[in-house]
Amino acid sequence: MLVKIYTDGAAKGNPEGPGGYGTILEYRAPSGQLYTREFSGGFVKTTNNRMELLAAIVGLEALTKPCTVELYSDSKYLVSAFNEHWIDKWIMNGWKSASKAPVANVPLWKRLLKAKEPHDVSFIWVKGHAGHPQNERCDSLATAAAEDTEHLMEDRLDEYDG
Repeated sequence: MLVKIYTDGAAKGNPEGPGGYGTILEYRAPSGQLYTREFSGGFVKTTNNRMELLAAIVGLEALTKPCTVELYSDSKYLVSAFNEHWIDKWIMNGWKSASKAPVANVPLWKRLLKAKEPHDVSFIWVKGHAGHPQNERCDSLATAAAEDTEHLMEDRLDEYDG
């Protein structure tokens, strides 16, 4: 089964839409019906990389069966980290970057790696809303949201047939 996960409205093809405001998950049930679920609680309007990671995690953790997943993000950082194997280098270097500085958001990266384990995941970059007034960095708000995400999983997907 193919499941598409969009990290925000911009990743879903709406460049004027809010960034980082929720995870949008689309899947087609065996009946042929297309379903869309959005997890928006607790998110803030920011394209901060921390929020992109969290949005990806929430979408993957909502899946209860192994799936083929296309994960769309307007964060080049998130997509490049996997498609260009930065993540492998970070692990081998003990989560240090090329500049020997610690990699940011290591707990979220580890959680994302765990969340993607049972799935066949492709990361796809979508041109987002660079320069848009809503494209602001809100580090303190994003950190607070990233540290408490349990309530986001209350609407977990248990079945894929609607």
